Amino acid sequence: MSESEKLTWHKIAERIGEIQFAPNNIACVEVAGKKICIGKFRGQVFAFAYQCPHAGGFLDAAEIDKSGNLVCPMHQYKFDMKNGRNVSGEGYYLRHWPIELRTDGIYIGMTLEAFE
Repeated sequence: MSESEKLTWHKIAERIGEIQFAPNNIACVEVAGKKICIGKFRGQVFAFAYQCPHAGGFLDAAEIDKSGNLVCPMHQYKFDMKNGRNVSGEGYYLRHWPIELRTDGIYIGMTLEAFE
């Protein structure tokens, strides 16, 4: 990992119950002035971009399908929340970040590039 790729960890909550998930199991949080989404599926949580890389749809209004893929509300493009891959074949990549549930809170790791 290069110097610019080192992660800075940002605490977003003391515990998962503090995050306000909507009925679609997606929450919107702010990390260092950047709006991002948190998705919850089968006991795991994932951090990803607030807007779809295709047409800018707001992903806090997305759905999570039965396979755990994020489905954009605008054009139904699907993304794997674990790695950002576009699984419906259009070739886009969803920005995502590591998230850790630690004993002292919930943290998201971001590189310097995330703030540009």
